[in-house]
Amino acid sequence: MSDMLEKGLKHTSELTVSEALTAIQMGSGDMPVLATPAMIALMENAAMLAVADELPEGCTTVGGHIESSHLRPSKIGDKVSATAEVTKVDGKKIEFQVKAYSGETLIGEGTHLRFIVDKEQFISKH
Repeated sequence: MSDMLEKGLKHTSELTVSEALTAIQMGSGDMPVLATPAMIALMENAAMLAVADELPEGCTTVGGHIESSHLRPSKIGDKVSATAEVTKVDGKKIEFQVKAYSGETLIGEGTHLRFIVDKEQFISKH
């Protein structure tokens, strides 16, 4: 694997809470606040992008496991960011620490595991 794929690689992804990202619209709850699946997706996006530039040609990463708290609600219009940082690289396995914030307030944190795969092989197997 790439020598540049190492601990400490980091990326932050951002979104603004919209109606489409609420628990009501996503079916994960019945309140007009940021859905947990939307927060989780933002964490995965940050992790994917943290390592994307360091992968071998034709490779990408896919999510294997994610575990996160969701501590506080975020209202429509709130700006939310998620940061993923590589904590361990073991062959094709990459582990991340993930955190989400609404402004300066921590709204969720946990761990995420991604696997390096060859894009064409992965699609042809599934």
